Amino acid sequence: MLQMRPPTKTVAALLAPGLLLTACTAMGSAPPSPSPDDVIKAATRKLTDDCLARQGLALPRPGQPTPSSVEQRRVSEALFGSGEAELSLRLPTGYVVRAHTDGCLAAAQQRLYGDQSRWFRTSVIVNNLRPEAEQTHRSLAEVRSRHRAEIAEWQRLRAHALTEATSLLTAKGRPSV
Repeated sequence: MLQMRPPTKTVAALLAPGLLLTACTAMGSAPPSPSPDDVIKAATRKLTDDCLARQGLALPRPGQPTPSSVEQRRVSEALFGSGEAELSLRLPTGYVVRAHTDGCLAAAQQRLYGDQSRWFRTSVIVNNLRPEAEQTHRSLAEVRSRHRAEIAEWQRLRAHALTEATSLLTAKGRPSV
Protein backbone atom coordinates (compact mmCIF):
# COMPACT_ATOMS: atom_id res chain seq x y z
CA MET A 1 0.00 0.00 0.00
CA LEU A 2 1.29 3.39 -0.96
CA GLN A 3 1.16 6.18 1.67
CA MET A 4 0.89 9.71 0.48
CA ARG A 5 2.18 12.55 2.56
CA PRO A 6 0.87 16.02 1.97
CA PRO A 7 3.40 18.41 0.55
CA THR A 8 5.37 20.28 3.24
CA LYS A 9 4.33 23.69 1.94
CA THR A 10 0.65 22.77 2.24
CA VAL A 11 1.04 21.58 5.84
CA ALA A 12 2.99 24.72 6.73
CA ALA A 13 0.35 26.93 5.11
CA LEU A 14 -2.40 25.20 7.08
CA LEU A 15 -0.57 25.35 10.43
CA ALA A 16 0.93 28.83 10.17
CA PRO A 17 -2.23 30.84 11.03
CA GLY A 18 -2.88 28.69 14.11
CA LEU A 19 0.72 28.93 15.29
CA LEU A 20 0.78 32.68 14.70
CA LEU A 21 -2.47 33.14 16.61
CA THR A 22 -1.17 31.01 19.49
CA ALA A 23 2.12 32.91 19.60
CA CYS A 24 0.39 36.29 19.52
CA THR A 25 -2.02 35.27 22.24
CA ALA A 26 0.78 33.95 24.45
CA MET A 27 2.93 37.04 23.91
CA GLY A 28 0.05 39.50 24.21
CA SER A 29 -1.39 38.23 27.46
CA ALA A 30 0.21 39.45 30.65
CA PRO A 31 0.97 36.95 33.39
CA PRO A 32 -1.76 36.77 36.00
CA SER A 33 -1.38 39.25 38.84
CA PRO A 34 -0.52 37.74 42.20
CA SER A 35 -3.36 37.59 44.70
CA PRO A 36 -3.31 39.91 47.73
CA ASP A 37 -2.53 36.85 49.88
CA ASP A 38 0.47 36.04 47.68
CA VAL A 39 1.76 39.62 47.86
CA ILE A 40 1.48 39.73 51.67
CA LYS A 41 3.06 36.26 52.00
CA ALA A 42 5.96 37.27 49.75
CA ALA A 43 6.58 40.45 51.75
CA THR A 44 6.35 38.54 55.03
CA ARG A 45 8.84 36.01 53.69
CA LYS A 46 11.21 38.77 52.57
CA LEU A 47 11.01 40.56 55.92
CA THR A 48 11.49 37.38 57.96
CA ASP A 49 14.35 36.16 55.74
CA ASP A 50 16.08 39.55 56.07
CA CYS A 51 15.57 39.55 59.84
CA LEU A 52 17.01 36.04 60.18
CA ALA A 53 19.93 36.91 57.90
CA ARG A 54 20.83 39.86 60.14
CA GLN A 55 21.18 37.29 62.93
CA GLY A 56 23.27 34.95 60.80
CA LEU A 57 20.37 32.51 60.41
CA ALA A 58 18.24 31.20 57.56
CA LEU A 59 15.18 29.03 57.13
CA PRO A 60 16.02 25.58 55.80
CA ARG A 61 15.29 25.24 52.09
CA PRO A 62 14.44 22.11 50.12
CA GLY A 63 17.56 20.28 49.00
CA GLN A 64 19.69 21.65 51.82
CA PRO A 65 20.97 19.44 54.61
CA THR A 66 18.79 19.34 57.72
CA PRO A 67 20.24 21.64 60.37
CA SER A 68 21.10 20.33 63.82
CA SER A 69 18.42 20.43 66.50
CA VAL A 70 20.31 23.28 68.22
CA GLU A 71 20.33 25.28 64.97
CA GLN A 72 16.64 24.49 64.36
CA ARG A 73 15.80 25.81 67.83
CA ARG A 74 17.82 29.01 67.25
CA VAL A 75 16.00 29.62 63.97
CA SER A 76 12.60 28.85 65.53
CA GLU A 77 13.18 31.22 68.47
CA ALA A 78 14.47 33.96 66.17
CA LEU A 79 11.51 33.51 63.84
CA PHE A 80 8.65 33.01 66.32
CA GLY A 81 10.04 34.56 69.53
CA SER A 82 11.05 32.96 72.79
CA GLY A 83 9.96 32.78 76.39
CA GLU A 84 6.40 33.43 77.47
CA ALA A 85 4.03 34.56 74.72
CA GLU A 86 3.09 38.19 75.20
CA LEU A 87 -0.17 38.04 73.23
CA SER A 88 -3.02 35.77 74.22
CA LEU A 89 -6.68 35.43 73.31
CA ARG A 90 -9.24 32.92 74.61
CA LEU A 91 -11.75 31.91 71.97
CA PRO A 92 -15.41 31.05 72.64
CA THR A 93 -14.44 27.46 71.79
CA GLY A 94 -12.23 27.43 74.89
CA TYR A 95 -8.96 27.36 72.97
CA VAL A 96 -6.31 29.91 73.85
CA VAL A 97 -4.19 31.30 71.02
CA ARG A 98 -0.83 32.84 71.92
CA ALA A 99 1.86 34.70 70.01
CA HIS A 100 5.16 36.38 70.67
CA THR A 101 6.04 39.99 69.97
CA ASP A 102 9.81 39.51 69.83
CA GLY A 103 10.51 37.33 66.79
CA CYS A 104 11.10 38.06 63.12
CA LEU A 105 7.52 37.13 62.27
CA ALA A 106 6.21 39.61 64.86
CA ALA A 107 8.48 42.32 63.42
CA ALA A 108 7.20 41.55 59.91
CA GLN A 109 3.59 41.75 61.08
CA GLN A 110 4.29 45.04 62.86
CA ARG A 111 5.80 46.46 59.68
CA LEU A 112 3.08 45.23 57.35
CA TYR A 113 -0.05 45.63 59.48
CA GLY A 114 1.08 48.66 61.48
CA ASP A 115 -0.02 47.13 64.79
CA GLN A 116 0.91 43.54 65.52
CA SER A 117 -1.25 43.30 68.67
CA ARG A 118 -4.40 44.46 66.87
CA TRP A 119 -3.60 42.23 63.89
CA PHE A 120 -3.16 39.25 66.21
CA ARG A 121 -6.47 39.86 67.99
CA THR A 122 -8.60 40.56 64.92
CA SER A 123 -7.07 37.84 62.74
CA VAL A 124 -7.55 35.21 65.46
CA ILE A 125 -11.19 36.22 65.89
CA VAL A 126 -11.94 36.43 62.16
CA ASN A 127 -10.15 33.15 61.40
CA ASN A 128 -12.23 31.38 64.05
CA LEU A 129 -15.75 32.56 63.22
CA ARG A 130 -16.87 29.16 61.92
CA PRO A 131 -15.67 27.24 65.01
CA GLU A 132 -17.39 29.87 67.18
CA ALA A 133 -20.63 29.38 65.25
CA GLU A 134 -20.40 25.62 65.73
CA GLN A 135 -19.53 25.93 69.44
CA THR A 136 -22.29 28.43 70.20
CA HIS A 137 -24.89 26.77 67.92
CA ARG A 138 -25.40 29.99 65.99
CA SER A 139 -25.40 30.56 62.27
CA LEU A 140 -22.20 31.84 60.71
CA ALA A 141 -24.12 34.93 59.55
CA GLU A 142 -25.16 35.66 63.15
CA VAL A 143 -21.61 35.23 64.42
CA ARG A 144 -20.29 37.47 61.65
CA SER A 145 -22.88 40.07 62.56
CA ARG A 146 -21.73 39.98 66.20
CA HIS A 147 -18.13 40.52 65.06
CA ARG A 148 -18.71 43.32 62.52
CA ALA A 149 -16.20 45.61 64.25
CA GLU A 150 -13.46 42.94 64.23
CA ILE A 151 -14.14 42.07 60.59
CA ALA A 152 -13.94 45.77 59.62
CA GLU A 153 -10.69 46.15 61.57
CA TRP A 154 -9.29 42.98 59.92
CA GLN A 155 -10.14 44.41 56.49
CA ARG A 156 -8.54 47.78 57.33
CA LEU A 157 -5.35 46.18 58.68
CA ARG A 158 -5.18 43.79 55.73
CA ALA A 159 -5.53 46.67 53.25
CA HIS A 160 -2.70 48.45 55.09
CA ALA A 161 -0.57 45.29 54.85
CA LEU A 162 -1.23 44.96 51.12
CA THR A 163 -0.16 48.56 50.56
CA GLU A 164 3.00 48.08 52.65
CA ALA A 165 3.79 44.73 51.01
CA THR A 166 3.37 46.13 47.51
CA SER A 167 5.60 49.07 48.37
CA LEU A 168 8.24 46.81 49.90
CA LEU A 169 8.28 44.39 46.98
CA THR A 170 8.33 47.07 44.28
CA ALA A 171 10.88 49.31 46.03
CA LYS A 172 13.65 48.20 43.66
CA GLY A 173 11.68 48.92 40.52
CA ARG A 174 9.76 45.72 39.93
CA PRO A 175 7.61 43.27 41.88
CA SER A 176 9.39 40.29 43.38
CA VAL A 177 6.33 38.13 43.99
